[in-house]
Amino acid sequence: MKIAAIEAFEVVMELEEPYTIAYDTFDTASNVFLRLDTGSGPVGFGCAAPDLEVTGETPSTVLAALDEIARPLLVGSDPLRIAMIVERLREPMADHPSARAAVDMALHDILGKTAGLPLWKILGGYRDRMLTSMTVGILPLEETVERARHWVRSGFKCLKLKGGADDLEDAERVTAVRKAVGPAIELRFDANQGFSVAQSLAFAEKCQASNIAIFEQPTPRSDAEGLGLVTNSVSIPIMADESLMDLRDALRLARRGLVDMFNVKLMKVGGIADALQVNAVARSAGLEVMVGCMDESAFSIAAGLHFALARPNVEFADLDGHIGLIGDPAPDTVKIKDGYLYPTDKPGIGGDPKF
Repeated sequence: MKIAAIEAFEVVMELEEPYTIAYDTFDTASNVFLRLDTGSGPVGFGCAAPDLEVTGETPSTVLAALDEIARPLLVGSDPLRIAMIVERLREPMADHPSARAAVDMALHDILGKTAGLPLWKILGGYRDRMLTSMTVGILPLEETVERARHWVRSGFKCLKLKGGADDLEDAERVTAVRKAVGPAIELRFDANQGFSVAQSLAFAEKCQASNIAIFEQPTPRSDAEGLGLVTNSVSIPIMADESLMDLRDALRLARRGLVDMFNVKLMKVGGIADALQVNAVARSAGLEVMVGCMDESAFSIAAGLHFALARPNVEFADLDGHIGLIGDPAPDTVKIKDGYLYPTDKPGIGGDPKF
């Protein structure tokens, strides 16, 4: 079996509800879908969710990388030799992590379809479902509380509040949400690099009674020392997101004890194969892992879920990037019930996108 042809194209999806984080406001999501054709064999699909602020990519750069770099290396290759292909692409596509993730995803999709098994079982099959958080963007206090209550009524048992613009206002919002939803709902907070060290410490102190489970990326990714200082000064577990882009970052963060947890996103690290390596570093260092996402089609959300289900120390998921996307070509590749994500029983990632 050989890869005979590849096709890539952009899909722009509107968000039912625009949202704001520390550095931007979003009302659409642009994903690039990849199709790997093996002729008489299975067809593999992948999806890239580029983000200029996080991955350094745009849909145009992803399409160019897939056409100009990936295509010559993929056509004629055996798609089941995933490690070989991933290594061939690593250096020439070093600056295109979400494009590499799309290729990696499509190769794993072909692997699962060839084996006749859902990918999570091939990768390890540790668990069969995963609790996910639901994100609430930066909103005024009353609107934040209303959205939190809405998602709890919808069955979600974990909420992630976005912030990073004002530590005092953020602490107020967290306190109000905790009071509104009660003690049984897990709360996480993501500053998206928006705080200084002093603001991070002040926020953590004001939120002590709110029982936050995770404090994600409080400081800029350029300030590793500051991130470590926050980690070693507060009782809330500190998670690296933007500071963790690849295996080298994972080794540096773990070796120096700069964080308590990793947020591993396929779009940042370059796909499932690299996510497994980053996760191995985390486990060797005794760090917990959350699988995260960008604004992504349910197809790539499913790929992240397969990775999460396969490994015991991937204990948390923030895989809500597909919820509220209008025009998603693959809405049924992941299922959700009472705040838990489930894979489909179909081979590979979980079903082919429909265009």
